[in-house]
Amino acid sequence: MSEARQEPLAPEPGDDPAATVSPQTPAVEPVPLPAAEPLLEPREGVPAVVITIGAMDRVIEAFVAGTGPVAVDAERASGYRYGQRAYLVQLRRQGAGTALIDPIACPDLSVLDAALAGTEMVLHAANQDLPCLAEVGLVPRRLFDTELAGRLLGHPRVGLGSMVETVLGFSLEKGHSAADWSTRPLPEDWLRYAALDVELLVELRDALHAELVEAGKLDWAMEEFAAILAAPPKPPRSEPWRRTSGIHRVRNRRALAIVRELWEARDQIAQDRDISPGRVLSDAAIIELALTAPRTPADLTALATMRNRGARRHLSVWLRSISTARSLPESEQPEQSQPGEGPPPAHRWAERDPEAAKRLSTTRAVVSALADEHHLPSENLVQPDAVRRLTWSPPTDLSAEEVAAALRALGARNWQVELVSVPVAKALQRLEIKGDL
Repeated sequence: MSEARQEPLAPEPGDDPAATVSPQTPAVEPVPLPAAEPLLEPREGVPAVVITIGAMDRVIEAFVAGTGPVAVDAERASGYRYGQRAYLVQLRRQGAGTALIDPIACPDLSVLDAALAGTEMVLHAANQDLPCLAEVGLVPRRLFDTELAGRLLGHPRVGLGSMVETVLGFSLEKGHSAADWSTRPLPEDWLRYAALDVELLVELRDALHAELVEAGKLDWAMEEFAAILAAPPKPPRSEPWRRTSGIHRVRNRRALAIVRELWEARDQIAQDRDISPGRVLSDAAIIELALTAPRTPADLTALATMRNRGARRHLSVWLRSISTARSLPESEQPEQSQPGEGPPPAHRWAERDPEAAKRLSTTRAVVSALADEHHLPSENLVQPDAVRRLTWSPPTDLSAEEVAAALRALGARNWQVELVSVPVAKALQRLEIKGDL
């Protein structure tokens, strides 16, 4: 059994988890890294953007003839356009070079997808790009996620630029990550930035693969990558307006109804205009309108959050939404919290269920100590939501087998269950024996 699978002792509640699980190690002076070499140009230059069927055919032919994994990235226009569609797709493969594909001009990449069906695709933070790639027909069957690999290896910074710098010794330009990629034509310096995003992605993959092998974590990573590919698309949220930033300040149902009406009106306008909802009306404006409930255009325009042109463009819509919410009977006003969405926020546990709060605190300490021992973030050892759900509604039998079954039902992978189930079960059993539960 490798060191990565050794079972630590579960800490007593109140113990220092790090001291309980593993011995203290002396501090080591960090070794300064050499200055990173700026990566300014793609090796073969910036390729022309693919916008025709003929050019796409040539890309497919070149990538089929290439060898090894395919680096993939996508650029969206978050903050500018409605939704998360891709406005540029970048690919690179040894022997094929780099391709920049315009998915607006070439919206169906299913032929390319079929040609590369058996090929490993390398993405950084794959969960961000997989949905928009699927929309244009590019669906990896084999995946290597360099960001997730970096997390499992305990790298302190896992952004692409940071990983390329610390692992490979090159620095990438950071200037256009938040650009409006729906712009046409795309500027040359943006295209250079996009091409450089995949320039070293396969090399980064190879270096991280070697690190995973050395750390005994390759099986963990493969299981994580497979789980990403197998995960079904996330269903739409039943009440997405509850994600409005600052909604915690809204403390009565009538004001929540205003938030809901304004959010839904804003979303419809944004969808019709293909513009980011925040450019129609900011979340801060929605919250201020809910708290003040203005009745006239003058009341609206006097508010600090309503002074930009986008918000003033639809004053009649906002007033109508507020009026609609104000006239709703109590039975049609939203509840203060959304029912049926799992445990309540953790800060309320001590008041609502003190025993569950003790279970949560103890389990978090065990998971944190295990994560420290194996040099990875706690959230990558067990998802925080799984910890909350397990401790809010634990199995009646707190045996390791039942805890393992509960974790699997909550989506934990086998490697996570093997590391966590026994220590967590022992800690919960100890609480029960001591009479704390």
